[in-house]
Amino acid sequence: MEIEEVFSSKSRMKILKLINQLGQLNVSDVARRLNLNFSSTSEHLKVLESEGILQERTYGRVRMYRFNEGSAKAKAVQNLIDAWEQGK
Repeated sequence: MEIEEVFSSKSRMKILKLINQLGQLNVSDVARRLNLNFSSTSEHLKVLESEGILQERTYGRVRMYRFNEGSAKAKAVQNLIDAWEQGK
């Protein structure tokens, strides 16, 4: 997937900002906090995971998502979000 496709979704960007702020969330929490439906939130998270930006950890039936600490893409996205937020 090209970078334009990853960043072309406002919902995906909101998800990245939220996880950057809070560290780790499950699908339901992300959907509730951003007022998105569960299935579209789950699909956005899968895209971000497939690109190596987020990683999923499963605890029983709960899937938690956080930034992939071993990914250069994830670090770059976090740095971009942090720089953008500091410039407000």
